[in-house]
Amino acid sequence: MQVIRGQLVSFANPVGQYWHEVRGALVVGPDGRVLWLGAAARMPNVYADAPVSDYGDCLILPGFIDAHVHFPQYRLLAAPGKDLLDWLHRFTFPEEARYGDPAHAAATARIFIDRLFQHGTTAAAAYCSVHKTCADTLFAEAERRNMSLVTGKTLMDRLAPDALCDNANSDMRETVELYRQWHGRGRLRYAVTPRFAITSSEGQLQRCGELIADLPEALLQTHLSESPGELAAVRELFPDEPDYTAVYDRFGLVTDRSLFAHGIHLSERECQRLHEAGSSVIHCPTSNNFLGSGLMRFAQFRDSARPIAYGIATDVGGGTSYSMLQTLGEAYKVQMLSGYRPTAIELFHLATRGNAERLKLDHEIGALETGKWADLVVLDPRATPVLADRADLSETLEDTLFALALLGDDRAVRATYVAGSKVHERLSA
Repeated sequence: MQVIRGQLVSFANPVGQYWHEVRGALVVGPDGRVLWLGAAARMPNVYADAPVSDYGDCLILPGFIDAHVHFPQYRLLAAPGKDLLDWLHRFTFPEEARYGDPAHAAATARIFIDRLFQHGTTAAAAYCSVHKTCADTLFAEAERRNMSLVTGKTLMDRLAPDALCDNANSDMRETVELYRQWHGRGRLRYAVTPRFAITSSEGQLQRCGELIADLPEALLQTHLSESPGELAAVRELFPDEPDYTAVYDRFGLVTDRSLFAHGIHLSERECQRLHEAGSSVIHCPTSNNFLGSGLMRFAQFRDSARPIAYGIATDVGGGTSYSMLQTLGEAYKVQMLSGYRPTAIELFHLATRGNAERLKLDHEIGALETGKWADLVVLDPRATPVLADRADLSETLEDTLFALALLGDDRAVRATYVAGSKVHERLSA
């Protein structure tokens, strides 16, 4: 049992609501879940002898959740490409080919998860390579850390190097084996993961739809409508479908368990269908900006007549930072360019409770509440001289969070806790 003290902040529904205890205390039980939280002065005496970590005026938030990140691309940040497809063939595919080696996958899984924790990210929906050993290794490392992780073997069977292509005898068999071994084990969940329609044949997409029907607890993660070049390729490969979303829909992949990354160039018909199905779109602003893919507009998803659930993610390694703070700052700029002005409260809601809802994990994580896992990020609003100067001007929690989103990075992450265990601490400036 332990007590963690500081400014407690948690985000609620409807979006814009929050809870803030300036002099707060949070009690973590031996099982890594929150036992009690509230004003430190009102903490029950039964917890008085528990060890205390006091973070003063730092903010204690639910740990960040990255709803779309690529494990085998962990070192590809800022690798240049003419566009998405050029970037995939020039950098991504050669890098992912290395992940059939169990030793390489194991060594890099440790680095990947350490890097997430360093940036305050305590849970993620991650992509692996096509190799079964890659997914096995990442699951095992997350289990060792007691981390909440959604992942799955990437599925591709065409228009990629031979070393990265599945066949009809291995893709579904290995997916089912991985699901049976890892899904629901500890804090692990499985996602059926076709990379995108371009690299999956109609036969493989059909098999993915059968998997989603047969594995009722599995999520589906893939890419949708990321770049103009991608859309042109989809039109050429699937000439009989009216749009990109219809391709996935034809094979039973547009469901309330589907996570579609990007969703930049969607028609009104596609938006209506995503709304009807209850699918989620995941915004990846640093990746979209870096690759010149386009601007994803929150306003398009907030239409009250057909709202679409959306989350937010780093999309490393197309994304240029592991930091959810930098990701939120970039999202703010994208929305301003698109004519919508999000609040900091709204953005932090996306990265915590909102993403937990997208991953169907909001009963376990995403908020500071009794019974949920004590996955926490401690943010220092004065972590750098620039932030400290800016903090002197802040009058509200919105002001403080806005400064962290626009000016913060991993230096603002004072500590990270996963299931009540401290997994990262920044000891010096």
